[in-house]
Amino acid sequence: MFKKILIANRGEIACRVMKTARRMGIDTVAIYSEADAQALHVQMADEAVLIGPPPANQSYIVIDKVMAAIKETGAEAVHPGYGFLSENKLFAEALNAAGVAFIGPPATAIEQMGDKITSKKIAQEAGVSTVPGYMGLIEDAEEAVKISGQVGYPVMIKASAGGGGKGMRIAWNDEEAREGFQSSKNEAANSFGDDRIFIEKFVTQPRHIEIQVLADAHGNCIYLGERECSIQRRNQKVIEEAPSPFLDEATRKAMGEQACALAQAVGYTSAGTVEFIVDGDRNFYFLEMNTRLQVEHPVTELITGVDLVEQMIRVANGEPLTLTQADVQLNGWAMESRLYAEDPYRNFLPSIGRLVTYRPPQEVATDTHVVRNDTGVYEGGEISMFYDPMIAKLCTWAPTRAEAIGGMRTALDSFELEGIGHNLPFLSAVMDHPKFVSGEITTAFIAEEYPDGFDGVHPNEETQRRIAAAAAAMYRVAEIRRARISGRMDNHERKVGTDWIVAVNGARFTCTTDADRDGTTVTFDDGSALRIVSAWTPGQSLARIEIDGVETVLKVGKATSGYRIRYRGADIKVQVWTPRQAELAALMPEKIAPDTSKLLLCPMPGLIVTVNVAEGDEVQEGQNLCTVEAMKMENILRAERKGIVSKINAAAGDSLAVDDVIMEFE
Repeated sequence: MFKKILIANRGEIACRVMKTARRMGIDTVAIYSEADAQALHVQMADEAVLIGPPPANQSYIVIDKVMAAIKETGAEAVHPGYGFLSENKLFAEALNAAGVAFIGPPATAIEQMGDKITSKKIAQEAGVSTVPGYMGLIEDAEEAVKISGQVGYPVMIKASAGGGGKGMRIAWNDEEAREGFQSSKNEAANSFGDDRIFIEKFVTQPRHIEIQVLADAHGNCIYLGERECSIQRRNQKVIEEAPSPFLDEATRKAMGEQACALAQAVGYTSAGTVEFIVDGDRNFYFLEMNTRLQVEHPVTELITGVDLVEQMIRVANGEPLTLTQADVQLNGWAMESRLYAEDPYRNFLPSIGRLVTYRPPQEVATDTHVVRNDTGVYEGGEISMFYDPMIAKLCTWAPTRAEAIGGMRTALDSFELEGIGHNLPFLSAVMDHPKFVSGEITTAFIAEEYPDGFDGVHPNEETQRRIAAAAAAMYRVAEIRRARISGRMDNHERKVGTDWIVAVNGARFTCTTDADRDGTTVTFDDGSALRIVSAWTPGQSLARIEIDGVETVLKVGKATSGYRIRYRGADIKVQVWTPRQAELAALMPEKIAPDTSKLLLCPMPGLIVTVNVAEGDEVQEGQNLCTVEAMKMENILRAERKGIVSKINAAAGDSLAVDDVIMEFE
């Protein structure tokens, strides 16, 4: 077995690989850029080597620099993680030439499967069902429009060397095909150094289901079930689960056998994933093969008990698989939520900055419940603008799908994160959505259920009432503490009242609290009552409360005359008053937000790529104004209405912060 391996990656996947290597008794080497000098993967490794400036194209994906780090440390093998050099055949060839083991497939398999055009041709030859499309090279936007019309709208415009949703657009007409081709080409060039584009039919009402394969160099290949990855935003997966709630055993077997046939057709070894699109009748079509470990691999590990990183290492060491297809048993259900540094209230635009608070739920592993959090950050660390915005992958496992969803709800409620915009509220909202709970989902789920973007969860009256009862009981405890500290209360005289008016996002509840040693009964003016039991004390940011016997986790923040409570994706302003305070509060004027309707504000920290208008220009609704690049994604900002540009405050090449004024209108 290898004595030392280098992980040619960063963040949570580098940390994930190191955990398995440590368990196997293998020393690890980290590489890092100047921006990652204090990163968690650097701290976890036995050795670490600085390889360059922050931009990935000057550090993490420069093969010569990685090879120098390998030589310097004497690493015998390299695990590439995902992204960066993981699917770069030149890197695999360089390692082979240097006598260093690549913990991944052969370079020939990377080349054949890494190119989406070539891989589809091989898949067809191997008898794998494929989506109709045009696999030749496309020279320009006009040719893309012509081909799209021939294939038939809607079409998917994709980067041949793409992955992770980069360089991918859906076009429903000629204009979108023309614009999408250019954007995909630009993103592909920036992200992969390869701007080749192909076009295929976009399958409507699709599910994205992928098969995990594992192969060795001795002719053995098995599949480890499937992952449902249909909850996607901008073609990037957000929530995954295993198994799929849609597949039956016959379809699973057929997909698995085709995935193995494709892997063996290219002499594949190591762990890999074959992605399929599946329609409502369970017809499935090959999309691509990812010749690496997938982001969502933990859900497969949780339902099979197989450590995929360990298997990759052993295969790279020349060992045969010890598992046969008959040994693979799918046990229970697993969920994965990808926690991103993206602000859901700003159309999920990237957010960067310091993690002022980062407290994930405690990891547990029992026969009935698992919570796992794969991460590469820590409290006080920074989210950089140079890399992928993923913060963590939160996973839960339970015997049934409903229990796994329930465990995920509680885990998300317990995840404390402050300092940057993040998608925790959105993940919680999805877990409670009736369509997701039923399993009736497609890749269009987010677009269909949140067509105008995500503006938070709006709790119903029952939830508001439960929050009001919890807040009244909590506020009473806080008032007693304040009274004792100030001397307004001693052991013989109680001066904290029992009558309260609680406003939950503006809805008012009149109630009375009756406390005893075991808890508090909160009675509303309509005669209904809720029993509150909790050990919460003022100042704690997480409140674990029983509300009428139901375990509930609330994130609690300070607010004037009450709390900011976050629960199940809802951000709730709660005010607790005495009856007299409520009378006075009703007389207070509301603060009016400033008018920004004549300003184009930068929606995220990023780089201005182009400015498409000039001062004095008249613009029309929907017209392109400028393009902002952040975290390797191009974002086109458009005019919301007709107007005249009066001033432009930024130019191409400028770096802007959130809400910086790009241009002004008359």
